[in-house]
Amino acid sequence: MISGERAAAGKSILSTLRTDGWAIWGTSRTVVATFFGVTSLTVALSVPVLAHAVATGSELVAFGVLLTLALVQAELSRRVERVRRWIGDVPHVNVTSVWTFAGALLLPAWLAAALAVTVYTHLWLRIWSGMAHRPLHRVVFSASMIVLSCYAASAVLSATGAGRLSHDWAERSGNGAALAGAALAFALVNAGLALLGSWAVTGRSTASVLFAVDGDYGLELATLCLGGLVAAAYVFQPCLVAFVFMPLFAMHRAVLARGLELAAATDQKTGLLNAAAWHNMAAAELGRARRDNSAFGLLMVDLDHFKRVNDTYGHLAGDAVLIAVATAIRAEVRDYDSVGRFGGEEFSVLLPGISETDVVATAERIRHRVTTLSVEAPTELGRATIESLSASIGVAVYPHGGGDLEKLLLTADTALYKAKNTGRNKVVSLAA
Repeated sequence: MISGERAAAGKSILSTLRTDGWAIWGTSRTVVATFFGVTSLTVALSVPVLAHAVATGSELVAFGVLLTLALVQAELSRRVERVRRWIGDVPHVNVTSVWTFAGALLLPAWLAAALAVTVYTHLWLRIWSGMAHRPLHRVVFSASMIVLSCYAASAVLSATGAGRLSHDWAERSGNGAALAGAALAFALVNAGLALLGSWAVTGRSTASVLFAVDGDYGLELATLCLGGLVAAAYVFQPCLVAFVFMPLFAMHRAVLARGLELAAATDQKTGLLNAAAWHNMAAAELGRARRDNSAFGLLMVDLDHFKRVNDTYGHLAGDAVLIAVATAIRAEVRDYDSVGRFGGEEFSVLLPGISETDVVATAERIRHRVTTLSVEAPTELGRATIESLSASIGVAVYPHGGGDLEKLLLTADTALYKAKNTGRNKVVSLAA
């Protein structure tokens, strides 16, 4: 009976591997190229590293201790991690860096890489397998990011002559700077690759892609600080390593809380603000504009003939178009402008501190950007390229377009329908 259960579990894992592994082919060419480029680089750099795969008994013990702690922490926080991934999959902030960075400080590069691969394999098999947000190729990409980050940290320690953390480390001058350099190298490679991956998926390459809300920079740095403390505690006072668990659990729950907050304000299909969150932002901007006697713009953007996309290519293709249009709108506005999905194929844009002329110019850029889109989308017959898209845009500017939010929205909506009724693919401002 036990052997039968084990066989069934093995078949389930193999089945998931076969199915999930093909998810990469359903993505864009840019995603495929980025994935294979980064993983190939990881393999290429690992060949010479593995060619010198030698470790002492104490290093193997350190590997075992760090791996055990990482697996215990993953199991204890399994439920929190699954919830965090389900609600929104906020990228980049990753508590596993506590253990992998400690590994980069204590272990030979090949053992640090082995630690990262083993931890991510465990996370996928025990937590992420079967989750839409964490297909196999994304887990492999994330593991490759951490491996390359470990290699970068190890290279800094080697280049500075500091070597791996040991009992005589504190006695040598310059090792503090070497440790800071290793942490910086780890963080920069990790962030850079996360940025590359996010650009491949979304087309955006700003820091806001990596860190969903202010303060996540601190969380990311905190994981590296804890990793350094774990390594130091292991060398100088091993019994203190256990003290890292409580702050680590608190950090993990803080990341979950941020994810919940973000999910409550985010449209899950496009990643933009949902209607309620955007309305709150607009109301706050209206209050600020009244106090400062300033202006702001409001756009209503509606895709033309979107029903044809769904009817011709299917709803999955329609979703891909919505995501592409959302990305295009974000690319044409400032970082502090607020873009929301108002419903269906309609988007709303809040442009603080801007004149009517600039509002119309921004709307024209968005309209033009949509016409240039070429969207690769899944259909029942395979991949299809959707082009010749267009959007109609209505413009309202405070205070001339209305003294309250309801009036401004009505003005923008009226302008939008005028654009629709006079030929589509145009920008209309009733005050113009």
